[in-house]
Amino acid sequence: MPSSFWNSCIAVTVFLITSSEMVYSDDWPQWRGLHRDGVWHESGIIESFDTEQLKHRWKAPVSSGYSGPTVARGRVYVMDRIVQPNQQERVHCFDAETGRRLWTHAYNCEYRNISYEAGPRSSVSIESGKAYSLGSMGHLVCMDAVNGSVLWNRDLNSDFQIRMPTWGIAGSPVVEDDLVIVQIGGAQNACVVAFDKTTGEERWRNVSDDTSYASPIIITQAGKRVLVCWTGQNVIGIDPKTGMVFWSQSFPPHLWIIGIATPVVHNDRLFLTSCNDGSLMLQLDPSQPSATKLWQRKGENERKTDALHSLISTPYLEGNYIYGVDAYAELRCLDARTGDRVWEDLSALPRLRYGTIHMIRNGKNIWMFTDRGELIICRLSPSGYQELSRAKLIEPTTQMRFRPQEPVCWSHPAFSNRHVFARNDKELVCVSLEK
Repeated sequence: MPSSFWNSCIAVTVFLITSSEMVYSDDWPQWRGLHRDGVWHESGIIESFDTEQLKHRWKAPVSSGYSGPTVARGRVYVMDRIVQPNQQERVHCFDAETGRRLWTHAYNCEYRNISYEAGPRSSVSIESGKAYSLGSMGHLVCMDAVNGSVLWNRDLNSDFQIRMPTWGIAGSPVVEDDLVIVQIGGAQNACVVAFDKTTGEERWRNVSDDTSYASPIIITQAGKRVLVCWTGQNVIGIDPKTGMVFWSQSFPPHLWIIGIATPVVHNDRLFLTSCNDGSLMLQLDPSQPSATKLWQRKGENERKTDALHSLISTPYLEGNYIYGVDAYAELRCLDARTGDRVWEDLSALPRLRYGTIHMIRNGKNIWMFTDRGELIICRLSPSGYQELSRAKLIEPTTQMRFRPQEPVCWSHPAFSNRHVFARNDKELVCVSLEK
């Protein structure tokens, strides 16, 4: 055969492989996206909305829960809870194109000593054709992501005697190499536990702390993979392969454990924020896996705050600036070097107790999903908040004791394949965001 023929064959093969990979390159397979960093990489996205109410491409019924949807290989995954005829947690899988329910895995799960019983908190993690879910009472399940068959499951509350936090287990599972890692606050040095992702067998456990509600993240520090866990008492960098602690920084609660927002990292700085305990900035050593406190600030209470006191909203850290939502919905910009406030704005949300905004970056724009069910396209800079467009995505349904006349939607949406997927306590919706 002539060389031109083989060159053509190679070119076609490369194209097909590349095209196949591109189909799924913009999945949202775990909590806060592909790398748990709240970054949405797709292009061809709209710059503004043309209606005040976004048109749903499809919607599917679900029950209550805080579990944010995840998306992988044309399927959408979400958890919920039912109480009739008996208490069950459920994992659902839907077709991302049509909203058709593909499968449901349900298991009995009685909630005991958990406040705000609406349902599961964590997102389903998808990796290598498997779906890993973690329920509020500690049920860890590995399923075939295509057909929902259970490959293995663990009742972690029974296995590890979890010191159950007030609002139940909330951190989403992390899949790293051949392990699935969870933070559960178990007895006998089992705050953080790693399992073989194929068999479910325990591989390691470490740390004696209670658990917080924050999802662990994986970062690269000094050329090493580091699992960052914000526990009930400390911020800890762990070797995900062995469970060995690289470094630890104290960040104890002064009232009760309330760490919810995910830690964020940028340029060797790691930032955390808590509603009651303010802000902590760590400096990560680029030459070895170690960390030191750069600054820590806390106001008198959730009304008289300093730096940032965030309840649920994970902040956005870029360069020398932090953008986040304070305890009463104030959108703030901080100087990342000191924690000093640069500006404050109440345009995105009015002053509401525990007002929540989930922030996602796409190119130059920040997409905000408010607890009122609104989607906002904006720009954030040291100069201020610039709103570009706003529309209603979904109705808030969750009733909160502290805001009984103001239902909320606290579940994090997923952004995948130029669509947004969001849920409340009644339905899962899909909206196209393609130009």
